[in-house]
Amino acid sequence: MTINIGDALPQVTFTVMTADGPQPRTTNEIFAGRRVALVGVPGAFTPTCSLNHVPGFVEKEGDLHDKGVALIAVTSVNDVFVMNAWAKSLGADHEGFVFLADGSAVFAKALGLTLDLADRGLGLRSQRYAMLVDDGVVTQLNIEQASGKADVSSAEALLKQL
Repeated sequence: MTINIGDALPQVTFTVMTADGPQPRTTNEIFAGRRVALVGVPGAFTPTCSLNHVPGFVEKEGDLHDKGVALIAVTSVNDVFVMNAWAKSLGADHEGFVFLADGSAVFAKALGLTLDLADRGLGLRSQRYAMLVDDGVVTQLNIEQASGKADVSSAEALLKQL
């Protein structure tokens, strides 16, 4: 079952890179008590994700913060080392962003937002989406119908909903 507006995010443990190395972070630790823009992508360093989707959130970071978004979280079915390198390559390795490694697709599965790209050699991935989460509850949900597009899940689209 796919997550819907009004649903609480599933409780999982992500891995994030910190100054002390990889560390676990729970859904509550990331989303409780604040407004978060959550961006789900099929894969770090893939063309649409790296050239269009996440760079839009980097570009619009200030606008999102001005509208009350405390944190921009990016999740993908990749390991924490790949996610950390990707954050650095995008200039998003600073406070205000967090890259959430969902290496085994536990979060993507729990959301009901998986994408099977096995025929392309990529295995099970996350669908492309952007959502607004207030204190752990989904208040906006924008899921792309085509994984190679980042239109309804763009930073601009989310900003219009704030």
